[in-house]
Amino acid sequence: MVEPIPIRGREASDAGRRPGRAPAGPYLYAALRDLIVRAELTPGERLSEAELGERLGVSRTPIREALGRLRDDRLVEVRPQIGTFVARISPAAVADAQFIREALECTAVRVAAELADEESMAQLEENLRAQERSSDRADIDSWQLLDDTFHRHLCDLSGHPAVWPVNERAKSHLIRLRRLSLSMPDYLPTMVEAHRAIAAAVEQHDPDGAEESLREHLRDVLREVPRIREQHPDYFEEP
Repeated sequence: MVEPIPIRGREASDAGRRPGRAPAGPYLYAALRDLIVRAELTPGERLSEAELGERLGVSRTPIREALGRLRDDRLVEVRPQIGTFVARISPAAVADAQFIREALECTAVRVAAELADEESMAQLEENLRAQERSSDRADIDSWQLLDDTFHRHLCDLSGHPAVWPVNERAKSHLIRLRRLSLSMPDYLPTMVEAHRAIAAAVEQHDPDGAEESLREHLRDVLREVPRIREQHPDYFEEP
């Protein structure tokens, strides 16, 4: 069953709040990952287990476990006898993430174009209208949540729910780049227009068109890398 399309994004300040009785491990991993991809924990920043525990209201042990998972994701770097740091953006990690995302999402959207019905297209349309409202307000947090839901809905339409969790973990490095590009002039309207082209091809049951539009869209952020790197040189690994 497809999850309801959220109309409003959460506030950025909610990222560090633990829902009542939510399991500490999954919550902390998601919360810290969110802070990193939003650049609220900036690339190269030193991480203190004690400070993070105080910020998120938990003990140091689950923080340490969450940081271990983020290290496996290449979002955190542990330097023996020095400390733990937010990893700088790695071109190699970005390339890996792009390869995985294209392979999964472009395959899924082809199936989605074959299976899409009126109900699923109505949900996509509701999401797209919400994206347009967020874009008009320049509400980056809301738009990014809606963007994520749009892509998840396309993956779920393929009938393979296992695709999204794998894709979600792999694309963290791409989200970091996209977050840095969202404030660029006209970027949000351009992204909404790209989403509309993908949705139109899906509605027309055109697998080739849907794949072509999606692949072009997924590669947009890579074209912005030189400009992002020029604006935020300290956020990237040395060449």
